[in-house]
Amino acid sequence: MKISGLTAALALGLAAAAAADTLVLRSGERVEGTLVGVRGDTIEFETSGGRRRVERYDRDDVRRIELDSRGGSSRDDLGGSGGRPSGLRERSVSVSAREQWNDTGVDVRRGQQVYFSASGKPRWGRDRQDGPAGEGGSPRNANRPIADRPGGALIGRIGSGDPFFVGDDHGPIRVRDSGRLFLGINDDYLPDNSGEFRVTVYY
Repeated sequence: MKISGLTAALALGLAAAAAADTLVLRSGERVEGTLVGVRGDTIEFETSGGRRRVERYDRDDVRRIELDSRGGSSRDDLGGSGGRPSGLRERSVSVSAREQWNDTGVDVRRGQQVYFSASGKPRWGRDRQDGPAGEGGSPRNANRPIADRPGGALIGRIGSGDPFFVGDDHGPIRVRDSGRLFLGINDDYLPDNSGEFRVTVYY
């Protein structure tokens, strides 16, 4: 079942320009456009041609997603955890809470879809210990790498670019730049931290 409701403007910042992904439905229909995200059992896809708009598809109605090769991904069947395509490369890394940016050893290209699976509860201050999603009800702190996101959360950046939120979301993140992927913790004071996140990067 296809569900309309999101506007193309909502996906503008998430969808990379000039990407040409293909959604292959179980009915045999092929839909050209840009994969916006996979959220649980819902796939968000921005259609191309004529008036662009974002449609929602039930995951059960989708046979596979063919990602644009320029984004670093090849033709994949749906089959991974939480809608993650099968056949992706993967690398497991430890992300120390005492180091602002940990080198994952993974190089990505602009527009590439990257997935994360993270665990661990590092300490990031006195009486503060949280998982990848970070502190619940965390107040805004202008000194953190991402001021309006939860303290202690898992974050990333490409090269020396702007940081982006990772958290505990298993859905795809389309990276905006090309370069080396770094992961860290959303905290402004690292000396009192201990522990690490254990993260698998699928790319």
